[in-house]
Amino acid sequence: MASVRRIRRAAAVLGAVAVFALVAIPAALGAFGAKTQNEGDIVTAAADFTPPAITAKVVAKSLGGVTGFVRKGGGYFVYANVATDTGNPASGLSTVKANAAEFTTGQNAATLTAGTFTAEGVSYNFRSAELTANATTEGSKPYTVTATDVAGNANTVNGTATIDNVIPTAADVQTTNVAGGTVGRAEKGDTVVFTFSEPIDPQSVLAGWNGTATSVVVRLVDNGLLGLSTGNDELLVYNAANNTQLPLGAVNLGRGDYVAGLLGGFVSFGATGTASSMVMSGNTITITLGTELGVLVGVTTAAGTGTMVWTPVATPYDRAGNVMATTAATQSGAIHKNF
Repeated sequence: MASVRRIRRAAAVLGAVAVFALVAIPAALGAFGAKTQNEGDIVTAAADFTPPAITAKVVAKSLGGVTGFVRKGGGYFVYANVATDTGNPASGLSTVKANAAEFTTGQNAATLTAGTFTAEGVSYNFRSAELTANATTEGSKPYTVTATDVAGNANTVNGTATIDNVIPTAADVQTTNVAGGTVGRAEKGDTVVFTFSEPIDPQSVLAGWNGTATSVVVRLVDNGLLGLSTGNDELLVYNAANNTQLPLGAVNLGRGDYVAGLLGGFVSFGATGTASSMVMSGNTITITLGTELGVLVGVTTAAGTGTMVWTPVATPYDRAGNVMATTAATQSGAIHKNF
């Protein structure tokens, strides 16, 4: 009987252990598996996956003025505007580089440095060192600017600029008569039109000029003496202050009776009253005569026809920086009275 009781006690103990295991262990596991969350304490983070933005870029000759053109042997810069890194959090800008290999052999990763720069009136915050073009093939050429941040995100934008190795020349010179004016007599409102073989850079004619209408003074020079025509009269163009001749050369008017005086001299148009006006459009510069002013010299009416000859000077240059040839241009068309 005693052994039977021992067996029953052992069975009771085993049963109690089993019950404890079935109840306590799942409860403990549940306690460890429970999750308490306070939504206000959640922390989130996003890596910098945003590349730097490039908002503008341009290639410009070292001489300044019109952008987008370079010539063989000429210096140039690559400009860019790069926005502040906008990653979350921002890793910061690392490098800005340009591939200008189409203009300069081997320049496929030219470094642009930060600063304050201006090209054709536009401000930029990055610019390359001065590079020298050695391309011989003319035409539109591609280049790229790449901005990379510290996180390695890169943004590349494409651009084009033109290689121009052709020297500009004088092509033609003409005059027009103002409506209601006297044919053969230079008067307020008459025009003189200089035509080039290609567009030139306006700043090479007048510092700071962008081609829009600006004031100048035109002089008609009397090359006669004692009222006699001893040489053809000339047309010259001066700045608005009438103290510096602009590099448009000289126009031989083909006759000596547009202005006349006892001792020679010149008549100014635009030095007083209404200024003469100069404007550029395409490959032409048009000058409209202003108010006439002569001292011991007066404007006369040409008695006959004449052919003008324009002799340029080697100062103006085209958009790529090619300096103008000095070959003279003879007025085209049928011979007629000018002005």
